[in-house]
Amino acid sequence: MKILYIIRHAKSSWKDLDLDDFDRPLNKQGKRDAPVMGERLAKNQIIPDIILSSPAKRAKMTAKIIADKVHYDKKIIFLQQIYEADKQSLQKIVNNIDDRFSTAFLVGHNPGLNELAEHYVNYEENLPTCGIIGIVFTCNHWKESNAENARLLFVDYPKK
Repeated sequence: MKILYIIRHAKSSWKDLDLDDFDRPLNKQGKRDAPVMGERLAKNQIIPDIILSSPAKRAKMTAKIIADKVHYDKKIIFLQQIYEADKQSLQKIVNNIDDRFSTAFLVGHNPGLNELAEHYVNYEENLPTCGIIGIVFTCNHWKESNAENARLLFVDYPKK
């Protein structure tokens, strides 16, 4: 069994319009929401074996805050491929997770994350910022994870 938590980055700031999209930080709401969502995961004893994140500043900040709240003490893996990734690219990343890891957090961006969730579990709503979708796969190898063996565990987001 493999478990994937798809996590959309927390709300980002558009305050400085000169900043490149990649460099946008979290805004006040994002800085409030990320710890709350991390605490919800910790309360449910959801701790990843690995965290894969986009290196964009808002995703990086979200990943670090959530990692801290769930007491994740390993290195977060920042993958450039997650930034602006489509469903196929994200699927490839998931399929290539090392099998020694059973639980993975994937921190990134829409629309790619939404497309991935729709593909795996027919989740068709827009995942809000800092939203989390938990998916369990009834397989032993990440390369075998697909829509046929995926089941939705939950969807959670700050305003829920």
